[in-house]
Amino acid sequence: MTSHLFKLIFAVFVIFISSYLLSNATAQTYHIETVAEDLEIPWAIAFAPDGRIFVTERIGQLRVIDDGVLNPQPVKILDVGAGEGGLLGIALDPNFEENHYLYLYYTYNDFFSAFNKVVRYTESDNQLSEEKILLEKIPGASYHDGGRIKFGPDGKLYVTTGEAGITVNAQDLNSLGGKILRMNSDGTIPDDNPFPNSPVYSLGHRNPQGLDWDPVTGKLVISEHGPRNHDEVNVIEAGKNYGWPRAIAARADPKYQSPLLHSGDVTWAPSGASFYKSSNIPEWENKYFIATLRGEHLRMLDLDLEENKVISSEALFLGEFGRLRDASVGPDGNLYILTSNRDGRGSPAPNDDRILRITPVAQTIEEDLLSPLKQFNLGIAPLDVKCRTGFELLLKSTTGTPACVTPSSAEKLVSKGWGVTPN
Repeated sequence: MTSHLFKLIFAVFVIFISSYLLSNATAQTYHIETVAEDLEIPWAIAFAPDGRIFVTERIGQLRVIDDGVLNPQPVKILDVGAGEGGLLGIALDPNFEENHYLYLYYTYNDFFSAFNKVVRYTESDNQLSEEKILLEKIPGASYHDGGRIKFGPDGKLYVTTGEAGITVNAQDLNSLGGKILRMNSDGTIPDDNPFPNSPVYSLGHRNPQGLDWDPVTGKLVISEHGPRNHDEVNVIEAGKNYGWPRAIAARADPKYQSPLLHSGDVTWAPSGASFYKSSNIPEWENKYFIATLRGEHLRMLDLDLEENKVISSEALFLGEFGRLRDASVGPDGNLYILTSNRDGRGSPAPNDDRILRITPVAQTIEEDLLSPLKQFNLGIAPLDVKCRTGFELLLKSTTGTPACVTPSSAEKLVSKGWGVTPN
């Protein structure tokens, strides 16, 4: 075999491999890394402006990750209720840089009864002080405690509560159970709440645990557990009734709001949820992500809330990480997910539970995918290279390196100094 023929065969092989890799680049546009591990049932996460990450552990510990390292000393240890209750939600004040207010939702025991409360603290140097109870006596139990808290675009604090196993709570306006609550940051009731002198914003919920606002329409979207199946995604409107326990799935009675989506006979057990308000992974932008427990996947929804419809619903990472408790987008634009395999219902790996971060793959495609081409002087005229159907031939402007790429990859490479060859 002549030297020229060997080079030609080798060139064809390398270009075929590069074409294959680039054609699959858009299918795997992210990678996953561990931020923290060996956590005890992490439940919720919050991001401080200075880069710290706070995370609640259901057993009653508030932890902090500082400079990428999980501090072994908890920020706070609380005496909490057992079962599925405990230290659950966390939120930082929108003006955290000035006031350092940190909010927690947790289950507590009062004699022989369990309740939940929302408490505000002042944080300084990873210590909490100046406790102020904003709301207490929220119905609690060993299950169905709700627990997610978030500030909305309106600056109000929203709280999800479960009906604590007492289904009539969800329809009782005098009960705080089975509701979405809305309050001012100091615990007072907003003047524009739908029910006078009440923090109740919507009713008829079973056990909602995820909420976030659509970046396009501003609508509030929640995820909530159904009765073994028929888990729901609901668009929340002030004062509306979402039916539990009188209705599940599509509502026949118009006085109950039908879900935007439900899981049918399949159980997802949806927990924390967030819209991907980031362009880090462009194809994920504005999608709604839900962490699922029994479903053991990250549910990705493409929603059109101007038309109130679901465009697509897809399960990501099915079975890869076990039970997932929360999904939240950080200030870096990356998606963070919390596993929940030590909650008594999962199969924990040795390093569970974990916080995982999903980041985009390196944008320098020519370094990651075309490095084999740059390591050899092929000695072949670039225009002698023929690409298979559906691929374009590009040249590195500085070296003349050829590559067969998909049209979508070609656009990225052109911006990095590659040039399209003449036809």
